[in-house]
Amino acid sequence: MELFRDSVMGQIIRRLTNDKILLYSEEKAGTDKHTMMAPTDQYAMMAPTENLQNTMLKPEQSAEGNNSGKEKDVNFVVEWYSDEDPENPQNWTGLKKAIVLFQLCAYTMAVYGASSMYVPGEGDIMREFHVGATPAALGLAVYVAGYGIGPLVFAPLSEIASVGRNWVYIPTFFLFVILSIPTAIVKNFAGLLVLRFLTGFFGSPCLANGGASVGDIYPALQIPIYLSCWTAVWFWGPAIGPVVAGFAVQAKGWRWGLWEIVWLTAPLILFLSFTLPETSADNILHRRAARLRKITGRKDIFAASEIAQAQLTTGDVVWDALIKPMEIMIKDPAVLFTNIYTSLTYGIYYSFFEAFPLVYPQVYGFNIGETGLCFLTIGIACLIGISIFYTYQFCYLLPEIRKNGPRAPEHRLVPALFAVITLSAGYFMFGWTVQSNIHWIVSLIGVVILVTSNFLIFQSVFVYLPMSYPKYAASLFAANDLCRSVFAVACILFARPMFENLGIGGGVSLLAGLSCLGIAGMFALWKYGAWLRSKSSFASS
Repeated sequence: MELFRDSVMGQIIRRLTNDKILLYSEEKAGTDKHTMMAPTDQYAMMAPTENLQNTMLKPEQSAEGNNSGKEKDVNFVVEWYSDEDPENPQNWTGLKKAIVLFQLCAYTMAVYGASSMYVPGEGDIMREFHVGATPAALGLAVYVAGYGIGPLVFAPLSEIASVGRNWVYIPTFFLFVILSIPTAIVKNFAGLLVLRFLTGFFGSPCLANGGASVGDIYPALQIPIYLSCWTAVWFWGPAIGPVVAGFAVQAKGWRWGLWEIVWLTAPLILFLSFTLPETSADNILHRRAARLRKITGRKDIFAASEIAQAQLTTGDVVWDALIKPMEIMIKDPAVLFTNIYTSLTYGIYYSFFEAFPLVYPQVYGFNIGETGLCFLTIGIACLIGISIFYTYQFCYLLPEIRKNGPRAPEHRLVPALFAVITLSAGYFMFGWTVQSNIHWIVSLIGVVILVTSNFLIFQSVFVYLPMSYPKYAASLFAANDLCRSVFAVACILFARPMFENLGIGGGVSLLAGLSCLGIAGMFALWKYGAWLRSKSSFASS
């Protein structure tokens, strides 16, 4: 019932019934309703020793009791009722957290999967709209551009206490589902591209804020462990897309691949609307303060986030959305390198998969559906990557932290030090084993190696970035997402011409060589990252 009450639909029903059903603890009759409040100039918690009606005096009584004219304007800050407050997402049961994590993963997989469900139908799109291979690839490219730009808007918006995570997730995902319908029936190529961009844009909140939601519900030491599940899903999403759409496109044409996006996401938006609870602590306390004001009739009760938000201007929101991510990246060399390297790696990763339709149908005689099945190797690679990451976490890092205290963020990069080396090996193995006289399984082993390496690199970086500047985690992820997506768009467009001109071996070897560029940089970041942060003009400001 709590899942439903705290979901978007639960909150709508509460509003429609004037908060008469789906009650919170302080709204229930006969319940001791304690609160932790503090004057805004102290922010010290008062022990809850009386029920709400006795603790929260009327303003006139409060002023008389304090015998000070200055106290008339004192605001009281609503905080958690206790360290074990069940409404604090950090205190949710393991089952409730697991349900929320599953929902975030399903949401993320659906949006990422929708990017590649388009790919099996590119040949049909070329024939129907009379366009070449590069224009046809724009359908994937503009989708990636959309979910790269979206976080600049939605990441800072979700940090506003009165908005929270859910009122970003659900309305935008609803628009994603609605726009997916005309995308499947559009009759002209320009309209198809516009709709693909818009679906990518409105699908982006889970990609921008999913990691923040994981951080909302798990303690700091556990975040890397559970964040790896979310990271694995956005790796696996593009792999599932061609598998799901491949056989449908082969049998019914390219539109069926896009209809499958609707069939997948329509039930999911209903599920999330009714069962995904709000995870933002600021938003939860914001709503609690509003309830307490309504119950007591007092106007001097606020959440700390409300007080901060009252001082927030439109310019502040725009600054955080558009300028702050770029400011951090420009002023901090460690963040700049991280964004450049992950952008390069991400672009190479997307470019690489453009080789699949040129390899397995032409060299090994696979049909569209069978070619899609080759993407399942990504799932195997993610499982291997998670196993390696967990081994490092549980066998070394966590025992080290318990013994010697918190470690520098650079310790999170250790798995990536090995992965940057094996990454190039995986690309070379694939590029030079896709020959008719060599079994196809050998090249797919190379795919497993390179995807495992990519997973470890991104997982390490996604943990490292927010630990460098925890206060600006949303801005860091937004900047990284934008850089990666912009680079991926360019790579998608030049990938097929590159493979056609250089051949598979030459093209993949070029990608392998480019991936080597970050080896020295990753080791330098691991060794000198703390020193670079100390010299950062952003950190000093």
